[in-house]
Amino acid sequence: MTDTTRWWFIRHAPVINTDGVIYGQLDLAADIADQSLFTPLARRLPAEAHWFVTPLQRTRQTARALQQAAGIERTVEVEPAFIEQSFGAWQGRPRADVYAELPARHPFWLTTADSRPPDGESFTEVVQRVGPALDMLSDIHRGRDIVCIAHGGSIRASVARALGLTPEAALRLSVDTVSLTRIDRIMPDHGPPTYRMGPLNWTP
Repeated sequence: MTDTTRWWFIRHAPVINTDGVIYGQLDLAADIADQSLFTPLARRLPAEAHWFVTPLQRTRQTARALQQAAGIERTVEVEPAFIEQSFGAWQGRPRADVYAELPARHPFWLTTADSRPPDGESFTEVVQRVGPALDMLSDIHRGRDIVCIAHGGSIRASVARALGLTPEAALRLSVDTVSLTRIDRIMPDHGPPTYRMGPLNWTP
């Protein structure tokens, strides 16, 4: 019998960042004032699912808003492996100031996949921590639905794991706030598990 573990990845609501700083793993709050923003997405989520958030409050706030919109109340578990990329010494600094110091600006991210910000981590390292967590949690919750409120970086890393993309190629993916990305991990009767992509960056 084939078992399918269904991941419902949602990027958190927009961060309140009036100073325009690079925030990465800074624990900034999300703007969840407009409840209508969450209703169409909440209608698509499975009623019986295991919920994960990251250690950052913006994911907890988004989970709360989605559950309110869906009229459900579920326990959420904190999973550090899905936290956003750490931009180290760049965090808390205005984007324009950091860009001015870089030799070239990446078209889709702050820097290339293999570049590590001072005291931070590269996107390649994000892929290396997210991939094993995705495999492990899929085994633990085999055959279930999993709602995971995460970040642009960790959702891109999950897609990289699912599709076998290089980290640099994964940086080309758009992951908007309050968007849904679906990934299935399929465990066949014979042979190794495999991943299948559903909607990517779906927004109402």
